[in-house]
Amino acid sequence: MNRTSRSAVAVLAAAGLALGLGACSQAADEATERVDSAINETYQVTYEVTGAGIDSISYNGGGGDAMNPKLETVEKPTLPWRKTVTLRGIEAPLVTPVSIQDGARASCKITHKGKVLKEASGKGAAATLSCVAVSPIATE
Repeated sequence: MNRTSRSAVAVLAAAGLALGLGACSQAADEATERVDSAINETYQVTYEVTGAGIDSISYNGGGGDAMNPKLETVEKPTLPWRKTVTLRGIEAPLVTPVSIQDGARASCKITHKGKVLKEASGKGAAATLSCVAVSPIATE
């Protein structure tokens, strides 16, 4: 290949690389914008706990962040128990009924816009049951 051909190939390769990097940069900027938007978006979930013999319920009450959720606790709850909270971004909704009594039984459920995100049930002494769901913002 002669010098002129090599120069032309080098120029075309450099132009292709610049265009490719520009497209990658644009895609990265769009992805960053979507993530930033999702992080600040809020959503509501409803926690429900039913059963008998539940000593406490811990749940993500909002106000924390994805890595350090702000957990709140209700001692000796009246069942059935229901609470709607507002969470932000990819913060995970979670509710955990705890029992230390023989014969305890519990069910937990997390709903968002009428759709069940997570539900579970269990029974027995020293039972800890947990419903943890993925943020609906993260799955959109």
